Amino acid sequence: MLKMGWRVLFATGLSLGLTLGMGATVRAQDQYPRNTPPELKTFLTRLEDAANRHDSDQVMQFYSQEFTNSDDLNRSQLSEKLETLWERYGNLNYFTKLESWQQQGDRTVLETTTFITGTRTDTGREMRLKTQMRSRQVLQGETLISQEILSERTEILMGDNPPEVQFNLPDRVQPGEKFNFDAIVKTPLGEDLLLGAAIEEEVNGDRYFNPEAFDLELLQAGGLFKQGIAPEEGGDRWISAILISGEGTIIITQRLHVEAIND
Repeated sequence: MLKMGWRVLFATGLSLGLTLGMGATVRAQDQYPRNTPPELKTFLTRLEDAANRHDSDQVMQFYSQEFTNSDDLNRSQLSEKLETLWERYGNLNYFTKLESWQQQGDRTVLETTTFITGTRTDTGREMRLKTQMRSRQVLQGETLISQEILSERTEILMGDNPPEVQFNLPDRVQPGEKFNFDAIVKTPLGEDLLLGAAIEEEVNGDRYFNPEAFDLELLQAGGLFKQGIAPEEGGDRWISAILISGEGTIIITQRLHVEAIND
């Protein structure tokens, strides 16, 4: 059994759905649509700056006291998890790409794509983190009142040459539907052995810092090939895979949305 704190990165994505961290991925001139109001750019820039300073008190000034999140985390829970996260990962970087915005009365509905990168050393091993997340937020005045996570994917890499993996998973499924997910190793293994495992978890605030353990097995094929069955209730699941070769390790987690009846 192998248990690792890979889940902590998701707390960042949840509490900072407007802030991102791979400047090389998105050019500054592509950060906002051409018609973005200056005051909206200013809001996002101030929030991003506070996040990159890891100033949780300042960051939470941008969130309403009644803030709601699609993973059932409230403002105080987000603040607590954010502080814990930055204690563990002291060099996370953020950058924002605003995909679209729409004015609805006194509220602004934003869709953003989030990129987060950082490293952490754990028991002598360097863990390199990167996340991409798309989310929808509602802004009223100068405070965020709600957030819905639309998609999410995180990778953690360890070692000099971790396996290069193609991860195939649908974004959305119907309740009770069967689905396939594969983690296919693209790197030639030669005589190298490959260990791996996959787990499925309910998206739950208690799981951010307490993930399930991986039960590793020796893989005879070049990856993991699994089939799951979506629960009968709507909601989100985390689907994770770990692959370990002699030169490194990769952990991939992706969010799977199970459609509710009224979706």
